[in-house]
Amino acid sequence: MNAHTGVAAVPYYAETGHECALFDAAHENGLPLLLKGPTGCGKTRFVEHMAARSGRRLYTVACHDDLSAADLIGRYLLRGGETEWVDGPLTRAVREGAICYLDEVVKARKDVTVVLHPLTDNRRTLMIDRTGEELVAPPGFMLIASYNPGYQNVLKRMKPSTRQRFLAITFGFPDPETEIAVVAQESGLEPGRVAPLVRLGGHIRNLSGMDLEEGVSTRLLIYAATLMAGGMGVDKALEAAVIEPLSDDADIQTALRDLVTTIYG
Repeated sequence: MNAHTGVAAVPYYAETGHECALFDAAHENGLPLLLKGPTGCGKTRFVEHMAARSGRRLYTVACHDDLSAADLIGRYLLRGGETEWVDGPLTRAVREGAICYLDEVVKARKDVTVVLHPLTDNRRTLMIDRTGEELVAPPGFMLIASYNPGYQNVLKRMKPSTRQRFLAITFGFPDPETEIAVVAQESGLEPGRVAPLVRLGGHIRNLSGMDLEEGVSTRLLIYAATLMAGGMGVDKALEAAVIEPLSDDADIQTALRDLVTTIYG
């Protein structure tokens, strides 16, 4: 769980549609926002960019299977022989009028949803049962959640009753021109050398008949480009940043290496 202030420089983000305007409208009107899209397509960077641009403190929570409502709200802790209440990141965000970003919210335990519902309708309230407090979110508070539709299953999915409480934006991988600019900006590798890397990423995403859970992310392309910019050879960089992270299957790895040979010669 991380907290960032809006004092630092605004992180780089290349807008692909009208997502920035929609974020601003949601923030201005106190509406929650849901971001949908594959891993590594820029959802988190978008939130960091917009939070910094708006000057709002950002609390980011990486959700997981064991994340409970208490992890978000807070709990009593024993300090120096005394019991002290410590706010969780969601409570701090509400108190401060900050932005709270729940990354991969569908992974969290079901009791988290119960906590979020009063914050995502006209009440905009957070109930803290352990202290008896009822916090009303100030105008600056914003709740953002994200998830990957491709990872949903029967047991871990966002119910329609929850989904319909949010405005929503679907994210995909950027077009090649934009992705080249993003990868070059983030890695320091010149655009001419980034272009075949992005072309490789596009081919991997379009592969059919391969048991890949997901195509290569922009994040992994940035990792590969960063290694190349530091002097590592193409084959070694792609092996470490693309082929190995994408699959453990030897046949799939061989097919990916063949694709690298096709692109790079």
